[in-house]
Amino acid sequence: MEKKTRAKAGKQAVVKTKNEEYLGQIFAMLKKMEGVVLTKTRSHFNNSEMRLLGEVILAGYNGKRIISTQLATRLGVTRSAVSQMVNKLESRGIVKRVPDDIDRKIAYIELSDTAFTYYNEEKGVCCDFVGEIIDKMGEEKLNQLIELSNEFVKTVDELRE
Repeated sequence: MEKKTRAKAGKQAVVKTKNEEYLGQIFAMLKKMEGVVLTKTRSHFNNSEMRLLGEVILAGYNGKRIISTQLATRLGVTRSAVSQMVNKLESRGIVKRVPDDIDRKIAYIELSDTAFTYYNEEKGVCCDFVGEIIDKMGEEKLNQLIELSNEFVKTVDELRE
């Protein structure tokens, strides 16, 4: 049976179960992780743009091309949000839309040469910062964090099936 605790919220006592306490802590942890930036310096891209560029690059590494709908799914945002990001990045010469040879309604999102230059700069800065994190935390703790995070996500996925 779940343990209940009392906490004051305003003038009323609120009874919280242990699961509710964990739920709050998990939400807080996920929110903090969302805001983590792996650099000390100002970036050419915001976090959302970096994630989008990362997905485009990952697709390329896998020998595939990616469209806006797929980006929206992978980033967990709307197609409209992806379209706005792509428009902004396209106006800066970072990405380009390339129509499909057969179905001209399909446009693949690809990186420009400028994007690769910026992305590699950013990656280098981020890798240096990760090195500082390792120096401060230690490899063992960082590996534990990664393993536990992966286990947590796997458990959530399994329970949702």
